[in-house]
Amino acid sequence: MGKEDFVQNHMLVPKHTKLGEKTSKELLQKYNVSKDQLPKISSKDPAVLHLAVKAGDIIKIERNSPTAGKSDYYRVVTEN
Repeated sequence: MGKEDFVQNHMLVPKHTKLGEKTSKELLQKYNVSKDQLPKISSKDPAVLHLAVKAGDIIKIERNSPTAGKSDYYRVVTEN
């Protein structure tokens, strides 16, 4: 098992998913924001290495909480 496998399967790392172009556009329209207004995540972040991301991609992070249930967060990938 490689380092990336360990990170993505660790119980404390929430699920990370790369959004497709259509879904990304729908998300930006739904919330009336641009990619520049989203929080950032590095393309070198261990949680996204297995997704083969590039700068400008949008990542959906699904977090579980005992009080709030499931919450979705979105980040835009940066080169650094």
